[in-house]
Amino acid sequence: MRLKKITQATTLPFMKKYILPVLLSIFLLSDIRIAAQTIYRTGVFDANIKTLRTLVADEPFGLPVIELNSNDVLEISFDEMSHEARAYSYRVFHCNADWTVSDRLTSNDYLSGYTTASITDYALSENTVYLYTNYLFRLPNDDMRFKISGNYVVQLFEDNRTDAPVAQVCFSVVEPKVTVSGRVRGNTDTELNNRLQQLDFDVELKSYRVPDVNNEIKVVVRQNNRIDNQVTDIKPTYFSSEKLNYVNNRKLIFKGGYEYHRFDISSIYNAAEGVDRIRYNHTQYEAYLYPKFVNKSRVYSFEPDVNGKFVVHLQNAYSDVNLSADYLQVHFSLKTDEPFFDGEVYLGGEFNYNIMDDNSLMKYDFNSGEYFKTVLLKQGGYNYQYWFLPKNSAIADVERVDGSFWQTDNEYSIYVYHRPWGAPYDKLIGFGNIK
Repeated sequence: MRLKKITQATTLPFMKKYILPVLLSIFLLSDIRIAAQTIYRTGVFDANIKTLRTLVADEPFGLPVIELNSNDVLEISFDEMSHEARAYSYRVFHCNADWTVSDRLTSNDYLSGYTTASITDYALSENTVYLYTNYLFRLPNDDMRFKISGNYVVQLFEDNRTDAPVAQVCFSVVEPKVTVSGRVRGNTDTELNNRLQQLDFDVELKSYRVPDVNNEIKVVVRQNNRIDNQVTDIKPTYFSSEKLNYVNNRKLIFKGGYEYHRFDISSIYNAAEGVDRIRYNHTQYEAYLYPKFVNKSRVYSFEPDVNGKFVVHLQNAYSDVNLSADYLQVHFSLKTDEPFFDGEVYLGGEFNYNIMDDNSLMKYDFNSGEYFKTVLLKQGGYNYQYWFLPKNSAIADVERVDGSFWQTDNEYSIYVYHRPWGAPYDKLIGFGNIK
């Protein structure tokens, strides 16, 4: 059962609802100006926060993009790994196309209502080995609505400590002025149907006016919602008053990579797809995935996936799955005769927000001849890949472990921003998702 938080938020309702948001808005403005050059991305900064999810209602595998002035709603949720109600709040601010703060705007320019609010919708886990509390809030809501399109960040805090966010979520609001369409092909300028994929797309301007296309339009392209290999600063190959064509652009040639591996831990009683065995060690459940091997054959084989996403699920759940799904220690294993001496291996996927850090870095065991990693995950179905990060590089490579193939089913997200001459922010005027 979901409850309202029994904390200062309810004992001092007037202060929480009226005075505190005003004070926090003042602090927010100064914080943003200090951090104006920070590039924001979704992530968790507190080890007790797990399963941070941002879903568009009724789209479990969609990207966090909603339409301005529509009925679209973002549902943001997370688990705190205790059975104690805590005082969490959040604040929202606007960002440029490069995810730095839009420091030429004030909160009144992009939000109606407050810029901060308390998270009062929470519930304790039910009949789980790992005890946790699930928190949930939605955007927009009665106290906070978006006035303009573009990129947004919502930061989460405990006890209103705005200098120490426990997590943050990046999302976008689009005002669809233009239409994006395109295709992916294996025939590129550098090879024919081998390792690479060429993305071509068009932006239909229709009646939307852009006086200076090369300087006013910004396009960002992501493959499977990855940040490390995203492409920016793309200029159209051809353009007219009606259409922008991005064709045969070498910046839009991506490695095809390989399909995501997958596993199902929605049951603690049966080892489902991708799982070798599940055991209870008297204190917690552990799931051991089937080990993967470096693909030396370099032969493509189709495997259905959802391009790195995951879903929380519990077989035969009798109540809210978000509260009754348990947590398991999941053991990953990549077999190889020797480690890669010219780089590191990371786990890649939405479950770790596509971030390569200590939480996703795998270690090598010379005795067992494998890279290994153990991650605490909530019951459900998951996609993952093994990413090789070369030394002195910020772009992960799937090819080193699994190979790269033009046939691979990838998802390309295209964000089209417009900043007219003299305007103070980047409008998101178009969004497309292409396979």
